[in-house]
Amino acid sequence: MVGAGVAGLSAACELSASGVRVAVHEATGHAGGRCRSFHDESLGALIDNGSHLMLSGNTSIQRFLALIGARDSLSGPVSARFPFLDLATGERWTVDLGNGRIPGRPFSRDARVPGARLADYARSLRLLNASQGSSIDEVLSPCGQLHERFWKPVSIAVLNTEPERAAATLMKPVLRETIGRGGRACRPLTAKQGLSSAFADPAVAFLAGNGAELRFRTRLRSITLSEPGRVTALCFRDGEIQVGPDDRVILAVPARVAEELVPDLCTPDEHRGIVNVHFRMPESVSRAPEDPPFLGLLGGTAEWLFWRDGTVSATVSACQGDVDGRSMAGAIWGDVRRSLDLEGDAARMPPHRVIVERMATIAQTPEQVARRPGSDAGPLGVFLAGDWTDTGLPATIEGAVRSGRLAAELAAGSMGQALMGDPVR
Repeated sequence: MVGAGVAGLSAACELSASGVRVAVHEATGHAGGRCRSFHDESLGALIDNGSHLMLSGNTSIQRFLALIGARDSLSGPVSARFPFLDLATGERWTVDLGNGRIPGRPFSRDARVPGARLADYARSLRLLNASQGSSIDEVLSPCGQLHERFWKPVSIAVLNTEPERAAATLMKPVLRETIGRGGRACRPLTAKQGLSSAFADPAVAFLAGNGAELRFRTRLRSITLSEPGRVTALCFRDGEIQVGPDDRVILAVPARVAEELVPDLCTPDEHRGIVNVHFRMPESVSRAPEDPPFLGLLGGTAEWLFWRDGTVSATVSACQGDVDGRSMAGAIWGDVRRSLDLEGDAARMPPHRVIVERMATIAQTPEQVARRPGSDAGPLGVFLAGDWTDTGLPATIEGAVRSGRLAAELAAGSMGQALMGDPVR
């Protein structure tokens, strides 16, 4: 296994749980990849590398967390509620999908997006018939305020790509697996004590407890192939490892790295960035936002706010080019200040940390989606994992986890083995 991000951890844990001997090689000194937490000295707080919102209907995440004993690491409201604020008008509303098996709450006027009509909700079903080349805007722009005040911010968050170019087909599984299954599959979930405590730490402990080897700071430089195209050696910075005919390799690395390692492999080559700014709120701010601990924003610079343990984290998605996150911090703090109605000393910008992921995800346009390879696109004995592979899902944590299981299934199947059954009970 090469790579200990979420995809690599997912694959490693699935194989290890089924009795397969696993060795994980990670280029950095930590597991989790972009899905991790760390203690920031300047803020005196634990912060996530980036803020992530998950849903109760994300079955791959639920399976993975159950497998590693971390099912209780996520929390959320008892029903599917998504609060929004339009900073331009000051209007607040909550999209409430209830907690049933069908998404019936939109038919209640007080649970609808302001200005949205029932016909707009019906038009949203066009997503299920979206063509391969269509964008979110092309499919949903006739939906009026529902598109502007719900689908657009949601699609930017899910696809990390501007709606005028984002592939509408990638929203199909979102509709089928979550929203289309009603509020009980749409409850928003966040990591109670950070992403590392939910995904990385328990996965590492699970692997260690099952006898897997974890080797950090071991960067893979190249792979050696034999004449038939089978991998025979992995060349790391600190040495070479021979790969026998009974061994299997899973490359859970970024798309650009996989393309460098595997001859003739076609991968997505356009990316989008994400800017996260974490603000340590002053103790004088006693007003705690209501549950759920996030807020969608329209009409400002930030698009989502998340809060945990005295820290407010703001997210800006679909960033292109050389983004200067520090220059955005002032405008983003203005959004936070207005969102929380801060005045006086509390309105002064507090200590903050800017994190810019310039290549956070692939650009999820129709052209780039067509470049996503399958998990079996590697040489003989080599399988691919990562949110950029062709899982049929957007490049999210759910997609990364599912890609790991798909790669593990292929690797195990090629060895004549089967993975364990569903651990979710």
